[in-house]
Amino acid sequence: MPNYWLMKSEPHVYPWSQLVNDGSTHWDGVRNYQARNIMRDDMVVGDLVLFYHSNCKPPHVVGVARVCKGAYPDFTAQDPNSNYYDPKATSDDPRWIMVDIEPVVALPEIVPLPDMRASTSLDGMPLLQRFSRLSVQPVNEEHFKIVCGMGGMPHLP
Repeated sequence: MPNYWLMKSEPHVYPWSQLVNDGSTHWDGVRNYQARNIMRDDMVVGDLVLFYHSNCKPPHVVGVARVCKGAYPDFTAQDPNSNYYDPKATSDDPRWIMVDIEPVVALPEIVPLPDMRASTSLDGMPLLQRFSRLSVQPVNEEHFKIVCGMGGMPHLP
């Protein structure tokens, strides 16, 4: 049985359409320890992910992805030319982790954040908590199903 997650990406940085074109991608650049620990300790191959476009109007869930490679060192942390470079990261202590994801299905309709906030059936969802800024966060199965249903996909992929 898979776990369920939500992963945020800004559409001008890495949109859903790019994931579809690429076929899969490594989820690099996560520089929050709580999000890193989720990817390192909890995410496994086969887990399902709500792909969320953030920093746009309105922010929204656009599709469902799947974890296709488990946690491994984020090589961008050791690349001085990367925007995600961390001088404290080394090959002995990489500090930062990434996973790979692949697209599963685009939702027939995007699910805007205001619509999720208006749904009392999503009460308690981490995304909807005040000051929730984590780029990688857990979603319980019921909330995952509700969001997919709101996007016109009544059954999980």
